[in-house]
Amino acid sequence: MVAVLTPLALIARRWTPTPRTLQRAALAAVVMTVVIIVTGGAVRLTGSGLGCDTWPKCTDDSLFATPAQGIHGAIEFGNRMLTYVLSAAVGWAIVAARSTKPWRRGLTRLGWLQFWIVMGNAVIGGITVWAGLNPWSVAGHFLLANALLTVAVITWQRTREGDTAPRPRVPRPVRKLSWALLVTSGLLIALGTTVTGSGKHAGDSSDVARMPWDWIDAAHVHAVAAWVVCALAIAMWFVLRVVDAPGDTRARARDLLVVLLAQGAVGYVQFFTEVPEILVGVHMLGSSLMWIAVLRLALSLRERPLEGAAPLPAAARPGSSVTAAV
Repeated sequence: MVAVLTPLALIARRWTPTPRTLQRAALAAVVMTVVIIVTGGAVRLTGSGLGCDTWPKCTDDSLFATPAQGIHGAIEFGNRMLTYVLSAAVGWAIVAARSTKPWRRGLTRLGWLQFWIVMGNAVIGGITVWAGLNPWSVAGHFLLANALLTVAVITWQRTREGDTAPRPRVPRPVRKLSWALLVTSGLLIALGTTVTGSGKHAGDSSDVARMPWDWIDAAHVHAVAAWVVCALAIAMWFVLRVVDAPGDTRARARDLLVVLLAQGAVGYVQFFTEVPEILVGVHMLGSSLMWIAVLRLALSLRERPLEGAAPLPAAARPGSSVTAAV
């Protein structure tokens, strides 16, 4: 009996991507995820959330935006079309991972996980439109996009590593501090949705439901979480120097501090200037960049050397208390 090959298997037979091509494919998914997050925010900030008032069509009678829907319909429909560009980027990452020799199954699974998150978020986006921009579904839509960003960044990092078991590069207490930074940063992003969900930018020109609390109070809670994240990031930067962590890890801690400084400045300026739309959009971009920086820092605390490659000196430094991988 002749085995029937899947389309991906057929492509893998005829094409082997270079390591650089694989990395670029994974990076494209990261970039497009950030783009879809920011443009999704633009839909809300321009009051275009119901520019296409149904889903999956734009109107009951048309798949596309119509002239009668004006600029709001064009913005909302344009954001929907970007989902296909994102899907293409994720598809490229899947094909490249599947075609790598030898086949890296774990990397391929990460690519498929991105695909299913994209599909799931498209459905949540449709539900959000049907629900008239219910703030809870809007928040879920945004948080699932950040889950996609998490998987995309991990995939990107894994393209530059081997498939060996992870080895720690810093002592265990430092890795625990990293987990605290990850959890607090995730909480910070979630709290940001409570500010937006109760605030001034409802996503549509008409009145829509808001979360049942004052947005200023939510902003204050969000700011407290931001200061906690900053304190943990400073502690991480300091501790990494005390333990003489590898240079690339220290550089990522520095990058995180720079992003947090810029993000905090934008956050306070937008609060004291009545949250203008352009600054809210910049703040959303900063949120994605902050989360990428946090993830990259955490992932740099362990290594997966390519098979046959010598371990980095930090992994075998005498006197290190490294005992287990993150």
